Amino acid sequence: MGRGDGTGRVVSPEGADDTGTGILHVDMDAFYVSVAILDDPSLKGKPVITGSPEGRGVVASASYEARRYGVRSAMPVSQALRLCPTAITVQPRFDRINELSSQVMGIFDDFTPLVEPLSIDEAFLDVRGARRLWGSPGQIAVLLRRRVFEETGLTCSVGVAATKHVAKIASTLSKPDGLLIVAGPDTAAFLATLPARALWGVGPKAGEALEARGIHTVADILETPRSVLDRALGPAMGDRVWHLARGLDARSVETARVEKSVGHEETFLRDIDDPAILRTEFRRLADRVGTRLRKHAWEASTISIKVRFADFTTITRSQTLPEPTSVGRRIGEAALELFEAVERRQPVRLVGVRGERLRPVAGDLPTLWDDDEDWRSLEGALDDAAARFGRGAVTRATLIGRSRDGGALPVNRRTPSPD
Repeated sequence: MGRGDGTGRVVSPEGADDTGTGILHVDMDAFYVSVAILDDPSLKGKPVITGSPEGRGVVASASYEARRYGVRSAMPVSQALRLCPTAITVQPRFDRINELSSQVMGIFDDFTPLVEPLSIDEAFLDVRGARRLWGSPGQIAVLLRRRVFEETGLTCSVGVAATKHVAKIASTLSKPDGLLIVAGPDTAAFLATLPARALWGVGPKAGEALEARGIHTVADILETPRSVLDRALGPAMGDRVWHLARGLDARSVETARVEKSVGHEETFLRDIDDPAILRTEFRRLADRVGTRLRKHAWEASTISIKVRFADFTTITRSQTLPEPTSVGRRIGEAALELFEAVERRQPVRLVGVRGERLRPVAGDLPTLWDDDEDWRSLEGALDDAAARFGRGAVTRATLIGRSRDGGALPVNRRTPSPD
């Protein structure tokens, strides 16, 4: 299987057979870095990292030249620079990134209304109903790649297959700037050559469990009794892997995704051991979660927190609320209750707050009383003020006047998206 640095890349020849296909997975190549190179062509062909070189910044994206030194996304920038001392670090421009993402997604929509965005830079497309307009799935992939490049200057990699799972694998193998088509009748043979870890959901632990039993490839999985898979991975994962190894994936392209959670987290420039500062940060993050929930008309039934200590030990805690909410005050109270129960023997490196088990706001249901009515009105006013004057123009008094440890400001300034 291909590697993340572009070596081992596999692409289809022109006019490759696309019989039985209909799903495209489109993935922009090193998107943040590609946007930076688009705006500064002198960076082309050089090892480039997007992220802050100061403090505890992490790599948002890396050029393929940098990846060949072992640089990967989410790696501390300091570590990336040790691996690749000649790398050029560039701060990501989120306004430009969002602008180009919207443009790319608009191109997808021109080919089919059945588009499932997975993130800011990738999506599944179901093009089975677009044949009369644009041609076969393989032809559509060629046209789409050409349009993306001509209209944005960016490259993308596309996998074409009969299922989402195989299309995703194909796009990964074809990176960067490639197209790989897996015809329906060829699916089984294509999968059999892959490592077991290539299958969706087979992470490091599951991979180790399989390899401990001598199961290294998809072909090995095909020869393994179902009972052995169930014992190694558990019945649910064993069932999934058994089906995926055979090219069976019933998932359709979902144009309206129901988000599972909404969260924010911050990494400090230096470790914090002042509980008052940490409590203030939890309140701040809870308000941001509440704002995003209200923006999308969601409520969270469960609130969870994440705490990472100085030695990188990370814990999560969660609680289910009596009633779902999108009120930042209520989310903050739940987060602080969870935080107070955490045993803290070391300073804290990172904190996070997340709303989970989301549901649409039940605004049409009558209630005899609403304990959060006043806070709901206040936060609605804050939302209106933010829309008019920008976020931070108006905020709670409890969140101003207190320095976040005199320079221990968070460094994760990336654009968040629901999971």
